[in-house]
Amino acid sequence: MKNLLIGTWLLLSGILILACQPDNKKLADDAMEMETENPATTAEDSVKRGEHLSHIMGCHDCHSPKMMTDQGPVPDPSKLLSGHPASESLPAMPDKSVIAPGQWMLFNGGLTAAVGPWGTSFAANLTPHATGTGNWTLENFEKALRHGKSKGLDNGRMLLPPMPWPNYINLSDEDLANLWHYIRSLPPIDNVVPAPLPPA
Repeated sequence: MKNLLIGTWLLLSGILILACQPDNKKLADDAMEMETENPATTAEDSVKRGEHLSHIMGCHDCHSPKMMTDQGPVPDPSKLLSGHPASESLPAMPDKSVIAPGQWMLFNGGLTAAVGPWGTSFAANLTPHATGTGNWTLENFEKALRHGKSKGLDNGRMLLPPMPWPNYINLSDEDLANLWHYIRSLPPIDNVVPAPLPPA
């Protein structure tokens, strides 16, 4: 009786496993249908995907100058990703007895400049102007985002905080290219961002 029960259980298990196996022909047909419905990505699609990524990755948080609205500061659409405005002076630092070096990180009102133990850093101009990424290649862009190299140069200094480049190390090649295509589609803005300042 015990052997009969084991045999029945094995038979039912086998039938269940076979019933759950995917229909490879059906999977192949579905894949072919999806491929037909979604033709190859166009240049416009790539730019749109890159624009989407620029928002969810927080690029505009620091690299786009802000304008004040009823909802608070928002990226200025006429200056997207143009970096810290060269003409904008930073406010005086608070009293050091209140904020001691190394204990706080401060941003300016537009979030385009940050002060911390590393000194003062300014968000770069990413637009395709010569004062931004105009002379960069996709390879430079990749080295900046995945390796934290300033201007994407092998012998460049490391990017300073608050640039979160370690978050982008595993960005897919496709999304890296999409982001690059979006940046290249922006109007070039002449804006020489100040060099970083060492700690006071």
